[in-house]
Amino acid sequence: MPAALVLINTEIGSESDVMNALSKIDGVKEIYEVYGMYDIVVKVEAETHEALRELVINKIRRIPQVRGTTTMIVIEQRVISK
Repeated sequence: MPAALVLINTEIGSESDVMNALSKIDGVKEIYEVYGMYDIVVKVEAETHEALRELVINKIRRIPQVRGTTTMIVIEQRVISK
């Protein structure tokens, strides 16, 4: 299943609103508020690469307080449990 990490810049002070909007989108699996160059990091999954593209372009990027995104497509995943 195609997955990606989406790095999101938001309008100042709108992080909580954006996180709430993201939590309602099918395909959003994890949401992190972070410090640094980006405000929020989201893990997303979809059935196809085209569906993943639609998720980012037509849902995440259209949240009004989202100022910009950088999307990193996952090519390999390793889950480490200790």
